[in-house]
Amino acid sequence: MRTKHELQLADVKRIAAAAEAEALENNWAVSIAIVDDGGHLLWLQRLDGAAAVSAHIAPAKAQTSALGRRESKVYEDVINQGRNSFLSVPMLQGMLEGGVPILVEGQCVGAVGVSGVKSTEDAQVARAGIAALTAG
Repeated sequence: MRTKHELQLADVKRIAAAAEAEALENNWAVSIAIVDDGGHLLWLQRLDGAAAVSAHIAPAKAQTSALGRRESKVYEDVINQGRNSFLSVPMLQGMLEGGVPILVEGQCVGAVGVSGVKSTEDAQVARAGIAALTAG
């Protein structure tokens, strides 16, 4: 058997703090969600001024990324290229850019989902959070 890495609360807090700092530095009102490798919600925060719906979209993006072990943008691109049947995939509701997997030694241990600004900016916030984990 191999060893399975998993996120600890300290890891989640570090990711969340770095993602929040990135959003605040850019004056972006977003919601930030962090899930484990099974897509289960570990963290959700909605920054002041973020739209209420972003608190639903961010966890969906994170769950999609964790379950698929890839960025949620991959699914958005597939659909935009005409494969509309992908909209019926079970359990994947956040098929929009802004969900980024957290990879540790090649294993997906979870994902960060962000919603509230342009999708590329959402992904930027998610990546900033993940970078704090891998840097420490």
